[in-house]
Amino acid sequence: MHSDPKDCLYCTNNETLHNLMIEICPLSVSRVFLFKEQTYHGRCLVAYKDHVNDLYELSDEERDAFMKDVTRVTRAMNKVFNPEKINYGAYSDKLSHLHFHLAPKYVDGPDYGGTFQMNPGKVYLSDAEYAEMADAMRKALSED
Repeated sequence: MHSDPKDCLYCTNNETLHNLMIEICPLSVSRVFLFKEQTYHGRCLVAYKDHVNDLYELSDEERDAFMKDVTRVTRAMNKVFNPEKINYGAYSDKLSHLHFHLAPKYVDGPDYGGTFQMNPGKVYLSDAEYAEMADAMRKALSED
């Protein structure tokens, strides 16, 4: 499936996007978001800066830069949230804009040892808590 950028959640930067996640910051070739649904404490998403449908469409240099951004975000997540493991998900069945879901997993936490749920709809935080998490991620990203 190939989507039109004018219909893309990430490209239009619309209210639906802002209802789902909070933009933390731009990186070299991507944008970093904090999911509002926080069943997986610290869950983030990294979206490629341009409307690209799949990883294979990038040049080697673009792919390497994107994966460097993804790695940079997971290092910051590890520092800020100290998960046991971070799960990566690159699902684009319904939204073909290159992005990675980054779901921290904790030994005694939800779905440890299994696949994370896309949107369990269980854990939402206060605006102050989101701001604190986003600020901690910005700080950790700036130190990397």
